[in-house]
Amino acid sequence: MHRHGYKGTKFGRERDQREALLKSLADSLILYETIETTLPKAKAVATYTEKLVGKAKKGKDSLHNRRLVISGLASLEAAHKLVDELAPKLGGRSSGYFRIQRTKLRRGDGAQMASVSFVDELKTEKKSQKEVKEDASDKKKPEESQKSDTKQEAPAIKDTSAQIAQPKVQNQAPKRSGIRGNR
Repeated sequence: MHRHGYKGTKFGRERDQREALLKSLADSLILYETIETTLPKAKAVATYTEKLVGKAKKGKDSLHNRRLVISGLASLEAAHKLVDELAPKLGGRSSGYFRIQRTKLRRGDGAQMASVSFVDELKTEKKSQKEVKEDASDKKKPEESQKSDTKQEAPAIKDTSAQIAQPKVQNQAPKRSGIRGNR
């Protein structure tokens, strides 16, 4: 097999497997806004997703570009998030949307790991669990918050492990010892 006309890394995969790998990595990058993978995969997914972001910026105006973004990602949810939420926030840039940082060497095979994330901080409107709890605690009445601050002692749990009888083991075969061990 010759190498003419192929740009990029093969990752030891066939073409369809390689395309599926890039789609799923790009999908995860858009949904979670940061991923950690090997360095060659990180470089490949950054360039692949850069092109999708360019199409997503035009996707608001053009149905064709939106469909190209949908076909370039593994899930419809990620495509809509990219076109509707992330692309408008990246309006000031023409390219260079992703940052690749080397992190550590993988324990098993020593492969260089890298983290891929957006250069701009993209705050999504979803509240984290911590913020939701804080909002809920602010809405409580002052009387309720004082009542919840006083700790009630839970009844002590009795140690019942001494009461449970251990089953007796019977019919245990004697261990054989010899040169070749247990046969």
